[in-house]
Amino acid sequence: MSAISLPATLPGLTARPLTLDDVAAVFAVVTEQERHDTGTVEVEEADLLADWGRPSYDLGASSVAVLDGERIVAYAEHLGEERYDAAVAPSYRGRGIGTWLAGWIQHLARSRGVAIVGMPVPEGSAGDRLLAALGYDVRWTSWVLRLPEGARVTPRPLPEGYTLREATPADRQQVWTVTEDAFLEWSVRERASLADFGAQVWGRPGSEPWHLQLVTGPDGTVVAAAHAWNAGTDTFVSKLAVAREHRRRGLAQALLVAAFAAGRERGATSSSLSTDSRTGALSLYENVGMRVEATWVHRAVRLD
Repeated sequence: MSAISLPATLPGLTARPLTLDDVAAVFAVVTEQERHDTGTVEVEEADLLADWGRPSYDLGASSVAVLDGERIVAYAEHLGEERYDAAVAPSYRGRGIGTWLAGWIQHLARSRGVAIVGMPVPEGSAGDRLLAALGYDVRWTSWVLRLPEGARVTPRPLPEGYTLREATPADRQQVWTVTEDAFLEWSVRERASLADFGAQVWGRPGSEPWHLQLVTGPDGTVVAAAHAWNAGTDTFVSKLAVAREHRRRGLAQALLVAAFAAGRERGATSSSLSTDSRTGALSLYENVGMRVEATWVHRAVRLD
């Protein structure tokens, strides 16, 4: 494993690429940072493994870990195109590690022909202030919404001819198409391959049949899908998509009801999801009783 040179301003620390064996250590840094900055932890170790498990992703070529002895105290990874993630253990802040990580990511992204690169940070956090000082502008705002414990989304009957059920392996290509078509209406990126999409959905560690539910239309084709799982006692919906020509018929609400109910049957007491200002979906979730619990901003810098 090749070492990565750190500046003289970071004495006593070393750097190297990440490996799959580092997942627990990276997860520990991320959770320590999230708990410090927001009071809660939204990420799971399975999220990291799902990202790292994409066939197109080269973890070693796209990441860096900063170590104090054997302990990983910070990391950054270029997840592809305009997106990266990074975290610094709170007790190691103020040494310039975050600034160096930002520069390292910029250099890597620039070498890959990327014109703009950024990441989400909790609004008002140390990461938000650092990126603002480094010239990163806010591109959009994201919200974590939660359905309070004991609350329910009002069921909405499906229109005639529509059916809601769990997905099967035979549905996967249609689920991918519907979901990617919907997300690419507002997300500026290349279409994820079926293999990469699958690594984060049915290939996500711990995946169960109830995690992926869908709605079929009158002709039997998939027209909407939701991907969710239980994170502790919370059901988190990671993806919710409805084909454009089948919107405003209550399909999204029906899928939310189904996902949240399935999670409760398996021990969840609350339900959550994330959306951002590019989608225009905030009011939809507020109208079914969900409330904003945390606000994040996506800050990015142009690599001129």
